[in-house]
Amino acid sequence: MIDHTNRAHALLSASSAHRWMECPPSALLEAQFPDTTSEAAKEGTLAHELCEAKLRNYFFTPTYSKRKLNAAIKKLKSNDLWQDEMIGHADTYLDYIKTAALAFKEAPYVAIEKKIDLTRWIPDGFGTADCILISQNVLHVIDFKYGKGVPVSAEHNPQLMLYALGAYDAYSCLYSIDTVRISIVQPRLQADGDMWETSIRELLEFGEKVQVQADLAISGEGRFNPGESQCRFCRAKTQCRARAEKNVQLAFFTDKKPPLIRLEEVGAFLKKGTDVAKWLKDLQDYALSECLAGKQVPGWKAVEGRGSRDWTDQEAAFQTLESAGTPKAMLYETLPLSLAKIEKLVGKKEFEKEVGNYVKKNPGKPTLVPESDKRQAITNIVSAKEAFQEVANG
Repeated sequence: MIDHTNRAHALLSASSAHRWMECPPSALLEAQFPDTTSEAAKEGTLAHELCEAKLRNYFFTPTYSKRKLNAAIKKLKSNDLWQDEMIGHADTYLDYIKTAALAFKEAPYVAIEKKIDLTRWIPDGFGTADCILISQNVLHVIDFKYGKGVPVSAEHNPQLMLYALGAYDAYSCLYSIDTVRISIVQPRLQADGDMWETSIRELLEFGEKVQVQADLAISGEGRFNPGESQCRFCRAKTQCRARAEKNVQLAFFTDKKPPLIRLEEVGAFLKKGTDVAKWLKDLQDYALSECLAGKQVPGWKAVEGRGSRDWTDQEAAFQTLESAGTPKAMLYETLPLSLAKIEKLVGKKEFEKEVGNYVKKNPGKPTLVPESDKRQAITNIVSAKEAFQEVANG
């Protein structure tokens, strides 16, 4: 199995292609900052290792037996970041790949955790594709995302398109490939995977664009282009002058226009305001860390926030209260576990089997999201059918 914790990252990595392709100078700029790993990223690494083990057991059983799989899972469970729900999410990923593989009339070639050479397009470029299927002139690249904060779309996804380029370069001498499919399985956000299909021609045209942007990025040239997607995980985002100047411009400088804004402008202002708010939050976090490090941020200082109270010895305190006449029953409350906690406790499949009939889905509170969100739009306008029903019932 691949040691996921030691996956190397090139200056122009495939996973950060969405950033350096849109904002080429950011690659060298953020290289000045330490590359830290969050707890969420470590959880993702653990989940990836589980997924790899399950895939190897399914596709390569003779060399990766059930016994070997159980040993791998036992080792993963010893990690402090292990979560039992990872089993269910890994099964969702495995089921997706099994379905994709079985959809071919001929058994596909399968590669798991395949090291991809991207040097044809990117200097020193490489990456690791989670799963590759090839059959019937189709190259299918499938990626597992464990994150639940940001939904990742498969359509024109630069990371996966780069993996597809590398896979095509490696396998086109062995297999005839006309069509490329890209899938992202993100089970903590959506039950079904997201799939996008394109042609080899479009993929190779993308490769030409990659070469141009990579040449700019590796030399620190090109134009800074701050934006929500490319700035989100950029290590230089808090001190980036281009981002600061853009957001100051958005927040404080507008042309003189009519006193009332139109709905068309509302949408634009909401988008701009979101970017400004994120930038201000990043700036506040950076200023606080600098103040705590003993540096001066003119006009600002770090102070202790509102504290909270806690027992030094809860058991002794409760015994004292009981001795003073407070009934024990008044000191405790018994509450049932939430539906989500019970589902996590017994397992998703067992939960659905045993008590699924007792669960109802309550509609969520209306919320405003970008138009690109895949959820169905709602409105308070009564439809003709609903109006007719109201009249008939009235």
